[in-house]
Amino acid sequence: MTVAKHDPKLDLVFERIVDVPREHVWQAWTKPEILKKWFTPVPWQTIDCEIDLRPGGIFRTVMRGPEGQEIPNLGTYLEIVPNERLVWTNALTAGFRPPSQSMVELASCGGFVFTAAISLVPHAGGTKYSALVMHGEEAARKKHEDMGFQEGWGVACDQLVAVAKKL
Repeated sequence: MTVAKHDPKLDLVFERIVDVPREHVWQAWTKPEILKKWFTPVPWQTIDCEIDLRPGGIFRTVMRGPEGQEIPNLGTYLEIVPNERLVWTNALTAGFRPPSQSMVELASCGGFVFTAAISLVPHAGGTKYSALVMHGEEAARKKHEDMGFQEGWGVACDQLVAVAKKL
């Protein structure tokens, strides 16, 4: 699968060199018990996670906010290249089934559709960790950006590194 070229009007990008092997970053992204430890920026928590790591398999998380609100996120994997690339979308559910509109509004990050691609490339300092989050319209990209995309992914990345160093 080839992901579309980055379009700054529609996409958000997060990149960082992390000082852990990419195999540890991969584990942090693909093992529910590990993902729950870092995925949501504190003070939020990831309280549940289901991963069926195969194209068409489910990727589901439930986040809990500091006031106790719970936000489910439901999607499916599109591409899996172990230790290199992970692509998923909330535009589809398990088995590539399209979600209902109410499902998109209630059970997805911010009520908008996106596809995310995580790339892990060996680097002298550890791993070049890249995330490309693609949106279907500029308003969705802007909403995601305004929700604190860069800061949130940065905090989550710091948490991921701390967890991955213990693996």
